[in-house]
Amino acid sequence: MAKLRIIPLGGIGEVGKNMTAFEYGDDIVVVDCGSIFPRADMLGIDLVIPDIAYLTHNKERVRAYLFTHGHEDHIGAVPYVFPRVPAPAYGTKLTCALIQGKLEEHNIQGIHLQVIKPRDTVQIGAFSVQFIKVSHSIAGAVALAITCPAGTVIVTGDFKIDYTPIDGEVTDLNTLAAWGSKGVLALLADSTNVERPGYTMSEKKIGATFQNLFKDAKGRIIIAMFASNLHRIQQVVDNCIQFKRKICFVGRSMVNVTKLAMEIGELKIPPDVHLEVSDLECYEDHEIVVLTTGSQGEPMSGLTRMAKSEHRRLQIREGDTVIISATPIPGNEIMVSRIIDQLYRCGANVIYNRIMDVHVSGHACQEELKLIQALVKPKYFIPVHGEYRMLRRHAQLAMDMGLDEDHAIILEMGQALELSQDDASITGPIPTGSIMVDGLGVGDVGNVVLRDRKHLSQDGLIIVVVGVSKENGTVVSGPELISRGFVYVRENEELITGARDVAMNVLARYDRIEQSDWTSIKNGIKDEMHAYLFGLIKRNPMILPIIMET
Repeated sequence: MAKLRIIPLGGIGEVGKNMTAFEYGDDIVVVDCGSIFPRADMLGIDLVIPDIAYLTHNKERVRAYLFTHGHEDHIGAVPYVFPRVPAPAYGTKLTCALIQGKLEEHNIQGIHLQVIKPRDTVQIGAFSVQFIKVSHSIAGAVALAITCPAGTVIVTGDFKIDYTPIDGEVTDLNTLAAWGSKGVLALLADSTNVERPGYTMSEKKIGATFQNLFKDAKGRIIIAMFASNLHRIQQVVDNCIQFKRKICFVGRSMVNVTKLAMEIGELKIPPDVHLEVSDLECYEDHEIVVLTTGSQGEPMSGLTRMAKSEHRRLQIREGDTVIISATPIPGNEIMVSRIIDQLYRCGANVIYNRIMDVHVSGHACQEELKLIQALVKPKYFIPVHGEYRMLRRHAQLAMDMGLDEDHAIILEMGQALELSQDDASITGPIPTGSIMVDGLGVGDVGNVVLRDRKHLSQDGLIIVVVGVSKENGTVVSGPELISRGFVYVRENEELITGARDVAMNVLARYDRIEQSDWTSIKNGIKDEMHAYLFGLIKRNPMILPIIMET
């Protein structure tokens, strides 16, 4: 009998970029297709997506994409992956609607989106897949039970166990337990909150906090959160109705997602409660609630532009209550701190998670993870969706519950896990990694380009332009020096003159400059000018010599 291969293409050793391929015989199904925020050293990069080289090499065997939910770290790579490896996609109503919006935005057609409901089962090649309801910070989240002749694998997706969810649909523990009683070959479980003991708070806790804040606020209320957190948005709307306020959405993603959610019935807002930005001036401050993007301090988000008085219609002013209903994603802490400082400078009363419960996680803490482990009773356990320390901690948690040490498997990117009822083995290497998206360019920015961008950002640029006679090979113009991001030329004329003399000394070594000499001349100018500038001011700008024939 063939073995089941589990191939992580993202989401292992990192939080985000979730993507895992399951392969049995000639069939491959792919779970999620996510992106991740670029790191601080990825200058100018808009988005990072998984390397799908393995899928493109086997695209005739890719039968379907299965989506656990509609967060960007699970659907953000869709517009870049689907055109290269097309296949039908399965997800709940909101997830498919969000994917459809991305496909339309990128003018991608021909992808079949199949809307499923929790407990639906679909047959895809050798795989039978059941979708299982779980709670998360977005509507329509599901776990997956993926069955093939080698056995059943449970993929939790991002989840928590919320006994009082806003939509009234609790995590389907009965179905998970039923699979556990049948026998589960492997469990792939969310590790994001494994370092936190206890349980994750219910989303309803936020509604009670909002109610108190609405009751006390005298002026405008401005709330920043993720646009996809529709259950929290619904609680804001419910408080608006209770306290007779109007709600306005600001920020491209906030407007688009809420509009889509209202169209498919996931968000219920009475028409007389919803305002456009242009109508805000018709109401008093105590009648207004603004829901916007910017909970991560993004420079172009609605909240940041309001705080810096760069928004066309809205500015933060004294008397506003600003609620940041999120915690910083790792790496965004500095940006969030800066925006909080700026909000205080504007005179706002700022509420954030350190001082009040205005955010709860959508991910399970230790006791919830242990409950899933106890119900599913997997033969093998593979922690996913987390940085390496989280994966290690989650594996230890499973072993503390009695799992054999050699059955808790921590995968690395580039590895594949082959499973059967009799054994498990790690194979590879599999081509994996990160593809950087810059504007419309996908994968055309690599380490060399990033290194140059970093060099330019830190030390600046000097362009050395030399004109050479085509007839006799003599210098007829230059060397002219153009400085950008290095020094202010007018205040450093002596330094620039010295650098120009260095270039002239290199050129003077050649009686006649032929094209065959250009490479050695350019290298000589770069090397000697670097030595001169570093010796004087300990800076190392990028030096770009240009030789032109005239």
